[in-house]
Amino acid sequence: MPTAFRVAATLIALCASTMLAQAQSLPKEVATRAEIYPIPSLTLSDQQFLSGDAAAGKPVTVAGEFRVAQGTGKLPVVVLMHGSSGVGATTEAWVHAFNAMGISTFVIDGFTGRGLTVVGPNQALLGRLNLIIDIYRSLEILAKHPRVDPDRIVLMGFSRGGQATLYASLDRFNKLWNKSGIQFAAYIPFYPDCSTTYVGDSEVAARPIRIFHGTPDDYNPVKSCKAFVERLKTAGRDVVLTEYPDSAHGFDSGLLGVSTVNVSTNAQTVRNCRIKEGDGGVLMNGDTNAPFTYKDACVELNPHVGGNPKTAAESRKAVEEFLQALFKLG
Repeated sequence: MPTAFRVAATLIALCASTMLAQAQSLPKEVATRAEIYPIPSLTLSDQQFLSGDAAAGKPVTVAGEFRVAQGTGKLPVVVLMHGSSGVGATTEAWVHAFNAMGISTFVIDGFTGRGLTVVGPNQALLGRLNLIIDIYRSLEILAKHPRVDPDRIVLMGFSRGGQATLYASLDRFNKLWNKSGIQFAAYIPFYPDCSTTYVGDSEVAARPIRIFHGTPDDYNPVKSCKAFVERLKTAGRDVVLTEYPDSAHGFDSGLLGVSTVNVSTNAQTVRNCRIKEGDGGVLMNGDTNAPFTYKDACVELNPHVGGNPKTAAESRKAVEEFLQALFKLG
């Protein structure tokens, strides 16, 4: 073998062995690769979403961060959808937890591309169902990715993103907007708002739904979720609601050691509203029978948010055990 070829072969072998050594020495929670994806999406109102009016939507590009976990071949993925304050530090804690299990993660940022940072004090800035479009468009990207097992993609969301996660399971919405050719393997909403009744909302995908909520949550009260879960169970759906005492809205920030509960100043809550879908996809106030707006009397301010390290750890353990079984991880 000519000297030049021997040198080249030696360098290639050294590089490969160095990369392997680096990969082997990485902490388990560190991904081997990060990829940033532009996500072509739409900004539309809830009425436009519910009526399937894509032509009325305003094209927008949002973004997603895909972290490839350590491992080989096609890996399972958890897609994470943020709440009304955008992608935050607690999301990172969940990403590390999943990456440590050998599960890749795809974190959607539905705000920055729309010029938004926080919508809590003005929820009307973005239709509450809009994030479901971003979720389905992300699924299209993941369905084609060579390192993704398309049969093992789970959706998880928090607060506003938990609501999007819960209702992304509806058969009707999948038929209207999901063009990926696949479905999520499960849905994991954390403290979602369940106060809105949609047409056909008991017809959900034949996939597990696992809801995690706090008993004293006064942002998105668990009571309305209990009622929805009972309707789903009556329809024979695989749904479980896990309720934690002494756990305010955002209790999983306890994964970061947060143990205080504070008022989310001027944040809007529909905790005392009864909202239902009317004709033509118009959301109606169930008390006034007029179209719902965030100026309605039932909309209140200043709910509480805060962490609980104990129940945060319990919920993390429950989610990890659920995914371990669902994904058949060794």
